[in-house]
Amino acid sequence: MNEEVQSIIKNFEITLTGQPWFGRAVYTILEEIDAKKAGIKPNGTEHSMLELLWHMNTWAGFTLKRLELDKEQDMAAFEKIDWRKIYPKVHTWKKGLAEFKSIHKKIAALLKKKDDAFLKEIVDYRNYNYRFLINGLIEHNIYHLGQIAYIHKMLR
Repeated sequence: MNEEVQSIIKNFEITLTGQPWFGRAVYTILEEIDAKKAGIKPNGTEHSMLELLWHMNTWAGFTLKRLELDKEQDMAAFEKIDWRKIYPKVHTWKKGLAEFKSIHKKIAALLKKKDDAFLKEIVDYRNYNYRFLINGLIEHNIYHLGQIAYIHKMLR
């Protein structure tokens, strides 16, 4: 049985591409960002949209690797690249958005193979279960999307 997993997948996909309750979908907003403005820090001190996107990629990547049961890319590997220094020629908006979409597509595909019992399993390197991890990723995406949308409006 995988009714709860299916519900989580539906919520996951609605926030990314559908019509979520909070407004416009994640991909819709991210696709509107002008890559030339993505690296601007509004007051010179806050995070740029580009930094936020790569931060989101870090923790989506962590989630993917936990679902894949990858032992090589452990918690320390992701903590090391979190809030990394952004090199605009390497960490482009286009590349970051493509990575974001790719990671989320892989997560959705893996979830579709799971049953509800899996949600109670404890995530390696953490003290919580997969239900908490996946719902946390959805919340993390929405939280940082709000920051990106705000910066985007400021820079118009």
